[in-house]
Amino acid sequence: MSALRVLPLGGLGEIGKNMTVVEYDGRIIVVDAGLRFPTPEMVGIDLVLPDFTYLRERAADIEGIVITHGHEDHLGALPWVLRDLAARGGYPPIYGGPLTMAMARSKVEEHKLADVELIDVSPAEELELGPFSLELVHMTHSIPDSCAVALTTGLGTVLVTGDYKFDQTPVDGPPADFSRLAELGSEGVLLLCGDSTNADRPGFSPSESVVGPHLEEVFARCEGRILVTSFASNIHRVQQVVDAAGALGRKIALVGRSMRKNVGIGRTLGHIEIPEGMLVGPKELDSFPDERIVILSTGSQGEPLSALRRMAYRDHPQVDLHSGDTVVFSATPVPGNERAVNETIDRLYHLGCKVITPRDAPVHASGHGYVEEIKLMLNLVKPRYVMPFHGDFKRLRLHARLAEAVGVSPENVFQGDNGRPLEIDERGARFAERERAGMVFVDGVEIGDIADIALRDRRMLSADGVFIVVATISEQDGRSVTDPEVICRGVPFMDEAGELAEEIRRTAEDCLHRAATEEIREIEVLQQILHDDLAKLIYDRLRRRPMVLPVVVEV
Repeated sequence: MSALRVLPLGGLGEIGKNMTVVEYDGRIIVVDAGLRFPTPEMVGIDLVLPDFTYLRERAADIEGIVITHGHEDHLGALPWVLRDLAARGGYPPIYGGPLTMAMARSKVEEHKLADVELIDVSPAEELELGPFSLELVHMTHSIPDSCAVALTTGLGTVLVTGDYKFDQTPVDGPPADFSRLAELGSEGVLLLCGDSTNADRPGFSPSESVVGPHLEEVFARCEGRILVTSFASNIHRVQQVVDAAGALGRKIALVGRSMRKNVGIGRTLGHIEIPEGMLVGPKELDSFPDERIVILSTGSQGEPLSALRRMAYRDHPQVDLHSGDTVVFSATPVPGNERAVNETIDRLYHLGCKVITPRDAPVHASGHGYVEEIKLMLNLVKPRYVMPFHGDFKRLRLHARLAEAVGVSPENVFQGDNGRPLEIDERGARFAERERAGMVFVDGVEIGDIADIALRDRRMLSADGVFIVVATISEQDGRSVTDPEVICRGVPFMDEAGELAEEIRRTAEDCLHRAATEEIREIEVLQQILHDDLAKLIYDRLRRRPMVLPVVVEV
């Protein structure tokens, strides 16, 4: 009998870019295709994707891609993956719930990818995909159509939970399908790959249904405009904001491209209901008194180009925040985003806004289960093996301890990381030889492996600036024919170092004279000599290391 391999390409040791390869009998199912946003040191990078190399090399073996739900950290990389795989013979089919597939369709169309097969799957269905039997199990999260993925093979069933919580009173639809999870446990789950996001938070997570009344209480105390920022894909939260605004006679305006797009999809599928005449455009805001307006905006994570971030820095073309406005953060920072969120909040205070976060009022409920819900999942499905997913290494370790606490044998708990496949056969389970995994950057519209040297150069430019020295030499004897030109940009303290430019010119002249005397004519060698001498001079004078770019022109 074939071995079953589970290879995480993203989502382990980090929050985001979730992607898992499940392989059996030479065939592959991919679960999720997520991205994450860059950290501050990734200067100029727009998005971070999983490394797709393994999938590219096995493109012909892929039966399909299954998406657990519509959040960016599970869906956002899909267009890039498809574009990569298309070059190897076409697109694999994509499976997920109706809202998830609607969001996927929007992304595919935005990237102008034609003939992609997007298939709506309901939790009641079972699909045969090569040697796999695929079933989606209804779960509750902070977006509708969230599902766990059960993949049954001749060796057993792998259950990938996706993001989940056991919300007993969800605002949209039934609770998670406890009975089906228990049935799977009775039938026998070979491997559980479970969400670890809140493995460090004791007890049970609060229900999403408690957020709406608290939002209405907060709104009732606000005299001016209210701006609520949340994840654009948190359809439940959007509806609760609409309900709270409607109860107090306020209009709703949507700001941010992804907010407008997702609300449009949610309304089309019946997940969001906005009364006729309540929705107004951002350009109409000045037509209403401040106490009649609620603005729903993207930017809860402090993303550099998001609507709220631009408002905080007075760079938004349509919304000008001012004293008397109240900004409600109906989200908590994803680990790693705390600095950007705090910077945004500080700028909002500088503008005179009042800011309310989940620390000040219960205006947010996590979409991820706490410790007792993770234990409940483990006890419902009774897995033979456990591999914690979706979390940094601390949370993966805590999840592993919880599995042991509820009776899973320690040797059957595998704390992995990206690129390390777990291989299971009739003899047991073990980690196999590491496969290639890592990060791929989207820089503008281009996708690729941005070399460390490129990021290093960007950090250097942002910290210390750049000197450009243009030297013109004679083609006949290599001597300087005019004074070198010195250009500096972003160099600190240049006002106090006015003599430095002249000293750089003299040093460049000396370098060129020495090179001409030694009959050095190669442009590359001349530029290297200039770089080394000028970099040493600049460091001696400024005690900084700006980028030095010598340009030598022959005439």
